Amino acid sequence: MHFETDAIHAGQEPDPTTGAVTIPINTASTYAQETPGAHRGYEYSRTGNPTRQALETALAVLEGAGNGGAVATASGMASTALIGYLLAPGDRLLLPDDAYGGTFRFFARVLSEHGVHWSTVDMTDTGVTDRAFDEHTRLVWVETPTNPLLRLVDLAAIVELAHEHGALVVVDNTFATPYLQRPFEYGADLVVHSTTKYLGGHSDVVGGAVVARDSEMFERLKFLQNSAGPVPGPFDAWLTLRGIKTLAVRMERHCDNAEAVASFLEDHPQVAEVIYPGLASHPQHALAARQMARFGGMISFRAAGGTSTAHRVASSTSVFTLAESLGGVESLIEVPAAMTHLAVAGTSLEVPDDLIRLSVGLEHIDDLIDDLERALRP
Repeated sequence: MHFETDAIHAGQEPDPTTGAVTIPINTASTYAQETPGAHRGYEYSRTGNPTRQALETALAVLEGAGNGGAVATASGMASTALIGYLLAPGDRLLLPDDAYGGTFRFFARVLSEHGVHWSTVDMTDTGVTDRAFDEHTRLVWVETPTNPLLRLVDLAAIVELAHEHGALVVVDNTFATPYLQRPFEYGADLVVHSTTKYLGGHSDVVGGAVVARDSEMFERLKFLQNSAGPVPGPFDAWLTLRGIKTLAVRMERHCDNAEAVASFLEDHPQVAEVIYPGLASHPQHALAARQMARFGGMISFRAAGGTSTAHRVASSTSVFTLAESLGGVESLIEVPAAMTHLAVAGTSLEVPDDLIRLSVGLEHIDDLIDDLERALRP
């Protein structure tokens, strides 16, 4: 099946009882058993829920998990924490040197207190990454494109390198989504999502997911999901499923609008730098063209005039809403250093104070460009 068809139908057969074409929101916390231990596939909703299972099936199919599968969680950070349970005291992981602030905060300030070590590395350089491994490295955490600097990591190269060192590769595919990029095709072991973003797509649900390519790893994740309990509620799972149905259509519009906005910004005299993988000026444009179906809906740029100008521009838009998060139908604008990436201030992952990040939504492109034009006026 094609992606668009799977997004609508995978795990979402009509309800056998009523024929409803939309998956019911099953709110039951417990399920009747015929005899002790004999049930119809569900016993307690932390362990399994029909609505959540439909979401997990859809995610596994869309990512191309093969013999593996997906586990849904209550947030993107809950997914990150679930992967953290795979590490033991003394283990070490490699993080991108421009990782998402929340990811860095979890590994550097939470998991490190339990004896797990970490290092940051420029994963755009495979030579530098190779030298960062040691005998304790068990996990490589990849973002591509990264948040918020939109750097690309060569997935085939980093997977080959990590596997040579006996390490697992986790790819945060939140920015690209499985519509634009499928890390399992390059040999990645795990894919993680904040389903809050493009998969949900409407800024009305918080969730996450981990997808495993290997059946043994999938069973381990299911055990951890049940043991730790970071599961989404059935309504959250249902909202995410509803969002996924239109993912392909939305991503096409996100990409169309982002490409037009990036071109506008690159030609604007009040803009010092534009970072977008779809621009020929991006240093990894060729890699993005090879590894992604299109270039995504995220743009970062630096306005001429420094930090004060960045804050003024971000506070002056009317169509772009000044807010954290991304991937919804509405366009958002933020200053990462003061908002989403405040947790990395003063560290090697600190982002420029004058960087502006855009999540380009589905509004009419003329309105988006007019809004930015007004905000950029000195």
